[in-house]
Amino acid sequence: MKLNKENGMKLVFFLAALTSVLAVALICIFLFAGGLPAMAKIGFGDFIFGRKWKPGNNIFGIFPMIMGSICVTGVSLAIGVPVGLFTSVFMAAYCPKKIYRVCQSAINLMAGIPSIVYGFFGLVLIVPLMNTLTGKDGSTMLTASIVLAIMILPTIIAQAETSLRSVPDSYYEGSLALGATKERSLFFVVLPAAKSGVIAGIVLGIGRAIGETMAVVMVAGNQTRMPAGLFKGLRTMTANIVLEMGYAADLHREALIATGVVLFVFILIINLAVSMLNRRTFHE
Repeated sequence: MKLNKENGMKLVFFLAALTSVLAVALICIFLFAGGLPAMAKIGFGDFIFGRKWKPGNNIFGIFPMIMGSICVTGVSLAIGVPVGLFTSVFMAAYCPKKIYRVCQSAINLMAGIPSIVYGFFGLVLIVPLMNTLTGKDGSTMLTASIVLAIMILPTIIAQAETSLRSVPDSYYEGSLALGATKERSLFFVVLPAAKSGVIAGIVLGIGRAIGETMAVVMVAGNQTRMPAGLFKGLRTMTANIVLEMGYAADLHREALIATGVVLFVFILIINLAVSMLNRRTFHE
C-alpha cells in the first residue's frame, strides 16, 4: 500500500513538472512560429536595426524600442540595485527586531502591488514632479526608470537578504576577530560570500524591469524614436506590443509577435549569462 502511494506521488510530481515544461514549450512554439516568418518578410536586419516604425507604410524597425528597453532597464538598475543592496544589508544586520517585521511586511506588500497601481503612482506624483522640476513633459525615461526601480526593490531585497543570512556566522566572526570593523566585515566578507544569491536577485529584477508593461506605458511617453536623454520620452518593446496589438492585423500583428520573440531572446541571454557566471564563481 505504501509503495502504491509513493508511486502515485511520483506520478503527480512528474505530471506537474511535465506541465511546466509543456507550457514553456508551447509559448516558444507560438512565439517563433508567429514571429520568424515576419522577420523573414521584413528582413532580419531591417527589423532589428531599423529606426522607423510606421505600420501604415509597412515599415517595421524596432531598434528604437530595443534601445528604449535597454536604457530604461539600465537606469532603473542603477537606481534600484544600490538601494536594494543597502536595504538588504540593513535588514540582515542592523534592523532592530521591533521594526523588522514591519519592514518585512512593507517589502512583501510592495511585491504584491499590481503594476497598474505603480503606474498610477508615477502618473499622479512623479510625472507632475518631473514636469515642475524640468519645465517640460514629465513622461520621460527617468520617470519610467524611477517607477521600475521602485518595482524591482522587493525582488532584490528579498533575494539578497536571504543570501546574506545563509552565509555562515563564522565568516563574519572571523573577520571581526582579525580586526575588521562591522561594516568592512559585511561589505568585504559576507556580501562577496553571498554573491551568487545577490546576482540571482539582480537578474530577477532585470527580468521584472525589462518585461514590465503597464507602468511603463503610463509614464514613459510612448514615442517611437531613439532614446534622446533622461528627460525625453521613449517606447519600450513591451509597450509597443500592448499599445498596438488590439488593432494590428496581418504583417503588423506578425511584427508585434516578432517583437515578443526578441524580448524572449533577451531574457534567455540574460539568464544564460548569469548561469555561466554563477558556475564560474562556484568553480573558483
